[in-house]
Amino acid sequence: MDRLIYTAMSGAKHIMEQQATTSNNLANATTTGFRAQIDAFRAVPIVGEGLPTRSFVVDATVGSNFASGGMQQTGRALDVAVQGDGWLTVQTDDGSEAYTRNGALKASENGILQTQNGQNIAGVDGPITIPPNVAVSVGVDGTVSAIDTTTSPSSLTTLGRLKLVNPPAQNLVRGDDGLFRTRNGVAAETDPNVTVAGGTLEGSNVNVIDSMVNMISLSRQFDMHMSMLKTAETTETAADQIFTLS
Repeated sequence: MDRLIYTAMSGAKHIMEQQATTSNNLANATTTGFRAQIDAFRAVPIVGEGLPTRSFVVDATVGSNFASGGMQQTGRALDVAVQGDGWLTVQTDDGSEAYTRNGALKASENGILQTQNGQNIAGVDGPITIPPNVAVSVGVDGTVSAIDTTTSPSSLTTLGRLKLVNPPAQNLVRGDDGLFRTRNGVAAETDPNVTVAGGTLEGSNVNVIDSMVNMISLSRQFDMHMSMLKTAETTETAADQIFTLS
């Protein structure tokens, strides 16, 4: 009886873990540039006594869904969306690089171009500084330009160019902060083929309907494992009564 208990308990535990992943995807259904996490169950044979068909279930993280999300025009000068494959580069606090599709950018108090979380956006030649009293625009190739609104005639100045990269998807891993990094920690090279759209943001690629259906399915599977645990308990109680009477 105890073997059934452990097998059912293993299944229930990993169903709860996958349910957490599905819930996280749903919670980020409206997060700019979010990439849905993909989990899958895999069977692990039980080593030892018992039938060879017996196995535990394990929740394995397969990776992320790198499909593009929907584009939304915002008209905001510091909103950019990567078109097709590619990533914006973020300078993290430890000096390393990370990658994001969230192009809702801002200028810090010192004029440094940053993410909404306050991390510097990396340019090809370093951080990009935006002076005061200028109108900013972002070109298709990531070039950040400014027009001085205090002078006449206005002059166009190039402030820098966003570092746009496109490392292989299989070489990217998601960090706890939601940013992606290369598996070997080596900074990706600038890819001139990556383009962006200014005044636009990319939405999350989470399919809400699929996620809701998956959540319902996982809930039913969890109930089934709970029933197995209850059956094991009932059978063991009946067995104990038989041994007691004998």
